[in-house]
Amino acid sequence: MMSICCTHAGVGMPNELDTMEHRLNHLESKVMEDLGKTPDVVCELKSQVESFKRKLESVKHLSWMGLFKEDSDHQLSNLSPKPKSSQLSVQEQRQQVRRKFLNMSSLHVTEEVREHLKTPIFDNWQWEEAEMLVLLQVMFIDLDFLMAFHIQLDVLQNFLFEVYCHYNNIPFHNFRHCFCVTQMLYGLIWLTDLRSKISRIDLLIMLTSALCHDLDHPGYNNVYQINAQTDLALRYNDISPLENHHCAVAFGIMTKPECNILKNLSSDQYKHIRGGMIRCILATDMARHNNILNKFRSIQPVFNFTNKEHKEVLMNIMVKVSDISNEARPMAVAEPWLDCLLQEFFNQSDTEKLKGLPVAPFMDRDKVSRPSSQTSFIRFVLLPLFTELTKLFPCLEKHILEPVRRALEYYSDLERASKQEEEGRSSTTGGAGGGEGGIGGAQDEIV
Repeated sequence: MMSICCTHAGVGMPNELDTMEHRLNHLESKVMEDLGKTPDVVCELKSQVESFKRKLESVKHLSWMGLFKEDSDHQLSNLSPKPKSSQLSVQEQRQQVRRKFLNMSSLHVTEEVREHLKTPIFDNWQWEEAEMLVLLQVMFIDLDFLMAFHIQLDVLQNFLFEVYCHYNNIPFHNFRHCFCVTQMLYGLIWLTDLRSKISRIDLLIMLTSALCHDLDHPGYNNVYQINAQTDLALRYNDISPLENHHCAVAFGIMTKPECNILKNLSSDQYKHIRGGMIRCILATDMARHNNILNKFRSIQPVFNFTNKEHKEVLMNIMVKVSDISNEARPMAVAEPWLDCLLQEFFNQSDTEKLKGLPVAPFMDRDKVSRPSSQTSFIRFVLLPLFTELTKLFPCLEKHILEPVRRALEYYSDLERASKQEEEGRSSTTGGAGGGEGGIGGAQDEIV
């Protein structure tokens, strides 16, 4: 696996890649003459060469995988996950990812990469799917879950791969989002030293909940499910249909013995983990946001880690914070996620208009702008939530609260400039000011 094992990019490497690409094209032409089609192995080789070329072009610092970049203000060429090769079916693409994942999984992950993985400044856009699976494996290993819960490595790998397969190729709620949420939670565990404060089984609950929290998300939120009377809404009686579905898919994966990371636990342990995961995943329904935040706010001054109810509320809060933590990341990492989210919102609102369903202003491409979509969300959702968590863990102020404050200032400046420009146009033409729609009044269904 050239794109994985390379630890140093020499000056002559791009030319060698061009030569290799030329040879592959020549080989493909010869095989096409003999067989009339391109073998899968040639398609995979071409895909690997293209992948490695993209990395050499965009990543200055190559680690053991050549994956993360220290320069945080670089410009990304693609704002959403790269399209996969149209030459391969979905199943073939997944098997290609699986082969890469298993081939990479035995490689040594440097301490530099492991430490970077524990930080909120981690740049997800430099990682391919198979590489993200390797890093998820690293999280489970470094938190000592395999030893503590008798999880076999091949079972963990099967579980992670099945989780990957059950995320859909949609703009926002995809496998990359799942990875980002899990990585942020992993970082928060280390930053707050939660390992010394709560049990390892509760850490497993939180990390696995983050991993599974959006499984099989269709790209249309709960409001759509309920208004359109979808099968999910009917199945779950309009009560958090998506989140209930995510839970069901997660435990459906674990019904397969080869994927069941909980199979060596006692029945009491399994019951504890299942109950905890259901609570954490259901907590990501933003319709429950105010209730959960208010409960945490009331217990925060007297918080006790030995209190079962306090601990369960904290676990919900940690998963919630991780789920909506993009604005706590560097702007170059966070901004592309906003574009992905708006794309998914616009897809939904376009469908709602076609079907004659209600359309939320914050999802309407004719009413919302990038800055207006963020200022209200940061001010009324992120800051209150992050502030309460920071009261319990003051060390998080510089890591997540200050970046969110900077993000609010950034988008507020953009929003003011946009309004001034709009007012200038209105005064020139004598028309009325444009109607920009924020999301502050629709917080319940933002993610």
